[in-house]
Amino acid sequence: MKLYSYWRSSAAFRVRIALALKGVSCEQVPVHLLNNGGEQHSAAFQLQNPAELVPALELEQDTLNQSLAIIQYLDDLYPEPALLPADPLQKAKVMALALDIACDIHPLNNLRVLQYLTGPLALDEKQKLAWIHHWLHTGFAALEKRLQHSAALYAAGNAVSLADLCLVPQVYNALRFNLDMTPYPVLLRIYQHCMQQPAFFQAAPEQQPDAQ
Repeated sequence: MKLYSYWRSSAAFRVRIALALKGVSCEQVPVHLLNNGGEQHSAAFQLQNPAELVPALELEQDTLNQSLAIIQYLDDLYPEPALLPADPLQKAKVMALALDIACDIHPLNNLRVLQYLTGPLALDEKQKLAWIHHWLHTGFAALEKRLQHSAALYAAGNAVSLADLCLVPQVYNALRFNLDMTPYPVLLRIYQHCMQQPAFFQAAPEQQPDAQ
């Protein structure tokens, strides 16, 4: 397997955590999202993912895109530790937490959105940061309330789950953008606990071969 990744990509971070948790070795192929106008736009990478986004997981017979789909594939192929509960209701709740982050929070501060804000829409850096903080606060406020009912050591109890794989990269980004995390003590506590675990630390952006 080959994982096309960028060290600061939140979506790639999720997949790296899953690989590390399951002890799966995977060759990393760096795709720099800024150099030369963005290597994700190259003709070579478009063969891996026409959407021009990372991550992409190249298999012998096919290539998968979308981080949650890749993680689901890895979870089916390598069942331990399971990232989704067996119970249908608990599984749906974990998936809902993951989708709250991956679908409703993350896309609004993704690189291509931010580049559009400062490019065609001509926002300055202060305005861009205001955009990022607004949508992070909006998403985190709701997520904090949800986690007050489900969290223990991790987002959905005392076992790591798909929700944590989505939560950790998003909090990492929030800290990078200097978001005040005071209103979100549960999110911050889970993030700090996860980052003390070897798999999360191994998958962290600064630990990647293309980190700058």
